[in-house]
Amino acid sequence: MAGPKLEERKGSSLAYIEHEGPYDKVPWSEYMERLYGWAKKQKVMPGFHPMAIYQNSPDDTPPERRRSDIAITFKGKAKASSGVKTRDLPAMKVATVSHKGPGTEFKNTYAKLMAWVDQKGYKISGPPIEVYGKKPEVIGGVTIIYAKVMFPVSKK
Repeated sequence: MAGPKLEERKGSSLAYIEHEGPYDKVPWSEYMERLYGWAKKQKVMPGFHPMAIYQNSPDDTPPERRRSDIAITFKGKAKASSGVKTRDLPAMKVATVSHKGPGTEFKNTYAKLMAWVDQKGYKISGPPIEVYGKKPEVIGGVTIIYAKVMFPVSKK
């Protein structure tokens, strides 16, 4: 796994479905089908990499109360419909690190990134974003997730 780094993330239009419940129980296939179907009906160009924005810390929020936005970026003009909402995701400076491994190892990836943010004199200024580079694979009976974990940051 490559080390953490800073990146400038461009602003984008976001189509998303709000999910409430355990982060490991998100019905990804259903949501992706709905989001890409919405993009087709709206005649907009969807982005290639789905993402999730996790609104609550799993340390502070019971699983059934956790909120996340499961999303895709898109280009073009579109309106919210059929449970798909839209908003602009602003340009932002993010601390980022790649994750390749089982979902159970996300806590280690997050800990590494949060320590790096603090060490470099930044503070986290928004909820974490995970951008998924490719579909998970099952290797030796273990589901491997490929994600870029990001925290919006600002100087302390």
